[in-house]
Amino acid sequence: MHGVSQQENTIKITIPEEQLWENLKISNDFMFAKVMRNPELCKGMLERLLDIQIDHIEYPKEQKVIDISKDSKSVRLDVYLKDEKGTVYNVEIQTTHSKNLPKRTRYYAGMIDLNAIEKGADYSELPQSFVIFICTFDAFGKGRRRYTFENMCKEDNDIFLEDGTAKIFFNTDGTEGNISEDTKNILKFIANNTAEDDFTEKLAQEVQKIKENKEWQVEYMT
Repeated sequence: MHGVSQQENTIKITIPEEQLWENLKISNDFMFAKVMRNPELCKGMLERLLDIQIDHIEYPKEQKVIDISKDSKSVRLDVYLKDEKGTVYNVEIQTTHSKNLPKRTRYYAGMIDLNAIEKGADYSELPQSFVIFICTFDAFGKGRRRYTFENMCKEDNDIFLEDGTAKIFFNTDGTEGNISEDTKNILKFIANNTAEDDFTEKLAQEVQKIKENKEWQVEYMT
């Protein structure tokens, strides 16, 4: 019986050009998570996307994994952070248009709540939370740049549930809806790597800086 040579037993894997380390853009979820580990840039992006002011942010854990029980589906959140008020933000890049994105935001929000409150605590202690998906496609097919979902009374649109949760989908291909120029520039940078203002230029510089980090390159490749 003849042995199989090491050369014959080698499996060749072809990596798409856009997934090569030197070609990664901020739209890659690994790269996006690393960029958002820069507190200044993460804070600046949240302020521009949500049109809010944040004093400072805290990172409970990089790539936060929420695993409530051995039988439940665990969730790995690429960008999970809090601001000075305790508001929780989960930000994800989505490049694949799957039909389950709305239910995924529901699951993420629920897991964040379960992780945020101790047993026996009052429900009033649940923090305000935002689940934000930045999509490189139109998740709802209406051409909007931003889709914001909050619980509202179906019989009376003036009544909001005010449960402290919001689920927001950004669409880098959108053309409809009023958003700030700062937000437009961020979405444009994510879509085509074009920096058109000081902030997106800083994002571009951070992407390049990350590519020069050999430790993170090994982490990505493995």
